[in-house]
Amino acid sequence: MNERLRVAAYAVCVRDDHILLARGTADDGTKEWTLPGGGMDHGEDPLDTVVREVEEETGYRAQMTALLGVDSIRRRYTRRLGGVTDFHALRILYEGRITGGELRPEVGGSTDLAAWHPLDAVPSLVRVGVVDTGLRLWRERPAAGRLTRNG
Repeated sequence: MNERLRVAAYAVCVRDDHILLARGTADDGTKEWTLPGGGMDHGEDPLDTVVREVEEETGYRAQMTALLGVDSIRRRYTRRLGGVTDFHALRILYEGRITGGELRPEVGGSTDLAAWHPLDAVPSLVRVGVVDTGLRLWRERPAAGRLTRNG
């Protein structure tokens, strides 16, 4: 079995009851919203990763103000050419605030649009799970930085 680990860092940036999201494309072609962020380069610090990714995906410079938590998910899926991959994603989530720059879409990257969305509109968006995880961590602020799976 093929094992794959992906470590990524994401920012939850909320301003005036709006959250900053970036839009990417799923494997099936569906457009879906996500938190700005992404995979760490080898040897890169997670804080540097999230600051870099926010700027790449949104055009904004950002400062991380708090570590919200760490989310760990594991999935198994069948690969296109056969075999199974045991995928483990370790997602580090920060609270961030925008310090400069101008909103713009990413050029030549994994996302095609960045936008502020009202918090109360998030449930109606087509989105990836890390958006809900990030918002829960931002709202609940669990002492151990980990959410319970039953809520």
